[in-house]
Amino acid sequence: MFLTRLVYTSTISESFSSEDVTTILETARKNNDKNNVTGMLCFNRKYFLQCLEGSRTTVNKTYHFILNDPRHSNIIMLDYKEINMREFSEWSMGYMPESSLTSPINLAFSGTPEFNPYEMSGESAHKMMLALKNSVPSV
Repeated sequence: MFLTRLVYTSTISESFSSEDVTTILETARKNNDKNNVTGMLCFNRKYFLQCLEGSRTTVNKTYHFILNDPRHSNIIMLDYKEINMREFSEWSMGYMPESSLTSPINLAFSGTPEFNPYEMSGESAHKMMLALKNSVPSV
């Protein structure tokens, strides 16, 4: 089994409601735990940035499900690679909402303190998520 990491970004769809993020997290945590997928989701009420880790097959299946989820639009894969070990192994899906604590970290890995993953490279997005994981409590 090859471990794989996939990082993508997306925009919420017009039909997205405030309850959807809770539903997404509950479903992701349940399914990811069952399928041995780990990762992190960042969200700012407009954009998603997510990292998925696991076997190539399960990460690809999870991403395919996301591609067909009508709550997302403009889904762009920022990074996809084989990895030696997981970096989010303690989370079936960690969650990082935007806050005043995340702005300085956003600035360190992008051009502004505002969260816009479309303006980031895959490597910068991944490193930003690691920095968030190590310095801001996850929900």
